[in-house]
Amino acid sequence: MYEVQGVRVDPVARRVWRAGEELVLSRKEFDLLHALIARAGDVVSRETLMHEVWQTTFWTSSKTIDVHLGWLRRKLGDDGRRPRLITTLRGRGLRFETTPPE
Repeated sequence: MYEVQGVRVDPVARRVWRAGEELVLSRKEFDLLHALIARAGDVVSRETLMHEVWQTTFWTSSKTIDVHLGWLRRKLGDDGRRPRLITTLRGRGLRFETTPPE
């Protein structure tokens, strides 16, 4: 079980809660969230995410991660313009923040 910033993920049951409310995520949204929250505080490269979430070493689409990330942020209630949960580090990857950014 992972719990960071009010987001709780049960990887065995594949269930997610935000502030005590259960969320319904697609398979890929869950896999993306799990890949990030399991490494909370660390930058996860897009290459790693493509390999772990989409089981591929090539880019099926340059927007695949961005589209799923947008859906995931919306369901988590994270503002895509000023994200507090999942931040993008240009040229490096994504990070699930352990505390809200300043």
